Amino acid sequence: MAAEHKPKPLPFIANFAAGAIAGISEILTFYPLDVVKTRMQLERGQAQFGLVGTFRNIIKEEGVGRLYRGLVPPLLLEAPKRAVKFAANDFWGKTYMDMSGEKKMTQSLSVLTGCSAGATESFVVVPFELVKIKLQDKTSTYKGPMDVVKQVIRKDGLLGLYAGMESTFWRHVYWNGGYFGCIHQVKALLPKPETQQGELLNNFISGSIGGFAGTLVNTPFDVVKSRIQGAEKIPGVVPKYNWTYPAIVTIAREEGVAALYKGFVPKVLRLAPGGGVLLLVVEFTLGVFRKTLGPPYI
Repeated sequence: MAAEHKPKPLPFIANFAAGAIAGISEILTFYPLDVVKTRMQLERGQAQFGLVGTFRNIIKEEGVGRLYRGLVPPLLLEAPKRAVKFAANDFWGKTYMDMSGEKKMTQSLSVLTGCSAGATESFVVVPFELVKIKLQDKTSTYKGPMDVVKQVIRKDGLLGLYAGMESTFWRHVYWNGGYFGCIHQVKALLPKPETQQGELLNNFISGSIGGFAGTLVNTPFDVVKSRIQGAEKIPGVVPKYNWTYPAIVTIAREEGVAALYKGFVPKVLRLAPGGGVLLLVVEFTLGVFRKTLGPPYI
């Protein structure tokens, strides 16, 4: 019987580059849905317009260009963020397998690995997310990304750029845990691919399902993050939304549990296929690196 082949381990820079390429590809494709999601999450009380209505209102009242307002911060962020996501997932996966003595990735290890990668990623993204939310808000009067940075630092100091750090941490822990954990399970259930095209299709399917699962789990934390980062701090006034779990209780009590899923439809429309695009591009890019750097298998 022929020995089972496994992909050749790649250096950190290869995983970093693959994640960066995948992230930029995903955001250029799906960004308008992120703007719509943020607008819906910042609405107080009962949702007024829904997905289609929010799209129409933005285009009618503010122009098509508004759907791309705030694109620069996430575009600048996307390369390091996605790169950190996949490089951290690779690092934590190897670390936990070594610690547990497992030879193959298991379901529980894949969830733990994803959560750890999300926690790592969250520390990179907060300032960029803050700037993006400030620019996407309908009432925003900021001239651009640097204007947001200058005003936030002037009012709140450098730490002001890390408003929403705790909620961002939980958002990324839950999304990555759901995403990578689901990918592992779905790949195990799918028929083993016989061709490269089949492997790419499996990656897209498992990544899309993982994106849906991650979005289902983390949307309440995303709503809280948007509320915290979208609010303007008033000296001497305690913010209504401050810590994640108390904020979740407040929103559910005042607006109903459904309010915790505001923006879910545009979010899942972006992150389900977006998760598929991410995994597909990452695996394709890593395959190119393997061929370029040496024998494809060991």
